[in-house]
Amino acid sequence: MPHRSAVRGAALLAAALIGTLVVAGCGSDADSSPDDAGAAPSSASEAFPVTIEHTFGETTIDEEPQQVVTWGFGSTDAALALGVVPVAIPFQAYGGDAHGVLPWIADELEELGAETPTVLPDSDEVPFEAIAAARPDVILANYSGITQEDYDTLSAIAPTVAYPGEAWTTPWRDVVTTVGQALGKEQEAADLVVDTEQAVADAAAEHPELQGKTVAAVWDVAPTFYVYEAADSRVEFLTDLGLEVAPSVEELSAGDSSFYYTLSYEELSRLSSDIVLSYASTQEEADAFAAQPYAQSIPAIAAGHHAVLVGDQLIAAVSPPTVLSMTWGLDDYLTALSAAA
Repeated sequence: MPHRSAVRGAALLAAALIGTLVVAGCGSDADSSPDDAGAAPSSASEAFPVTIEHTFGETTIDEEPQQVVTWGFGSTDAALALGVVPVAIPFQAYGGDAHGVLPWIADELEELGAETPTVLPDSDEVPFEAIAAARPDVILANYSGITQEDYDTLSAIAPTVAYPGEAWTTPWRDVVTTVGQALGKEQEAADLVVDTEQAVADAAAEHPELQGKTVAAVWDVAPTFYVYEAADSRVEFLTDLGLEVAPSVEELSAGDSSFYYTLSYEELSRLSSDIVLSYASTQEEADAFAAQPYAQSIPAIAAGHHAVLVGDQLIAAVSPPTVLSMTWGLDDYLTALSAAA
C-alpha cells in the first residue's frame, strides 16, 4: 500500500463522520439491530468479549458484531460462509464483475437470499470515509496490506482485526478461524475448515495421476518471468491437491525468501518439473507464451506436460484461494492439471 501523508486528518474526519452518523441513526427503526427489535440474542453473543492478537497488537470486541465491514481479501468469503452478510465489502477489480463482486461471493449471497452489500470504492488506499459511512461495529482486515497508520485510523472508527505476521500472507484457514472468532462463531469456523479441507481432498482423490507429481507454477508477463515459491498461497493449494513443489523451484531461487522470484529467459531450461502450471488472462495470451522459444526450453512444456489456467476469475480463485473460491473453480483446475499429467 502506498504511504499516506494525511492519515491524521483522515482519522479526525472518520471520527467526525462516526459521531454524525451515530446521532443521525438514533431512534431509526430501519437501523435497529435484531436485539433492538426484541429478538432473542444470538448464542454467539455468549462468546464475547473476545480479544484477537495481530501484527499491530490486539483487538477486543466487546459484543457480537451486527455491522461487519470487510477489507482486503478472503474475510468477506469467510463471513458469508459462516452465514454473516457484511454491510460493506471491498471492490475486487481482478476477477470481479462490473460492480467489483467476485462470482463465488455473488453465488453465496444468492444462496443466503441476501442482497449485495455496499461495495466500497475501487481504490488501493483504504477508503476511510466510505467505511465510516457504513457504521461498522467491527472491521475485518485479516488478509490485507493495511499499515500501522491505516490500522490506527480504522480503529478510531471501529474495532479492527488486522493480519498476523506479514501483509497479504494470511493462510485461508487462519482467515476463517480469525473471522469466526471475531463473529462469535469459533466452533462453526473450525468445522468449516474441516469440511472445506475434506471437499478439496475428495476432489483430489479422483485424480490419482496427480499424486506425488512435481510442479512449477509460473507466469510470463513479458519481459518478466515469475516463478512462485512453496510459501505462496497458490502453490500451497497445489500441494493440498497432492502435488509436490519441484526441487528446481527452490534451487533457482538463489536464497530468495519471498513468495516468488523472477527468472531470466536464458535460465528457463533449468526449471525442471513433471508439470508446469502457467496463468493467462486469455487463451491468446496462453498460446503466445507456449509458442515462445524460451517457453519450449522448459523441459515439461517441451514434453507436453503444460497446464494452463485461463481467465481472470479462475486465476483469482486460487490467488489466493479462499474458503469459497477454492471449490468454485476446482473442477476446471483439476481438469487442466490432469491433462498435463
